[in-house]
Amino acid sequence: MQAIVDRTGVKRYLVTLKVNGTVHTRPVKANTLLVDLLREDLDLTGTKKGCELGDCGACTVLVDGEPVNSCLVLAVEADGVEITTIEGVTQDGRLDRVQEAFINHAAVQCGYCTPGMILSAKALLARNPHPTEQEVREAIAGNLCRCTGYVNVVKAILAAANEKANEGIEEGRASNE
Repeated sequence: MQAIVDRTGVKRYLVTLKVNGTVHTRPVKANTLLVDLLREDLDLTGTKKGCELGDCGACTVLVDGEPVNSCLVLAVEADGVEITTIEGVTQDGRLDRVQEAFINHAAVQCGYCTPGMILSAKALLARNPHPTEQEVREAIAGNLCRCTGYVNVVKAILAAANEKANEGIEEGRASNE
């Protein structure tokens, strides 16, 4: 990783990361947090800054497909990784099935925790397309909701999983006809 010293004598490191499919290279201080790089330098404000202690999950992003609290990761540690933020979940202007399920099941309350919840759900469904309610609850355990709770969030994630399973059944029927 290349280090440069600016006019004021502050050492910065050139960090290159792929965010939502786009490669970005930015000079960052050694103590710059990933959440700050995403929000302030890349203007991806869907990643929320909550407790800054890794307790609330509002800053959750996917790093190489795994949910990570971006407030606990230094930007220099993210050099060379692929990051998905909530802005990267929507494809071709269409909401992802998890996002639609959150809307359809009233799982979006104040919305502050929603991006982290959706990204945690996406990671779960990528590795386990047929989760149990308990597995859903475990997957979102690091995301705190301060509004009303998790009942509708769990329903939404299970509905998104069932929708995908039903699509697979429909596709199977169509190929057999």
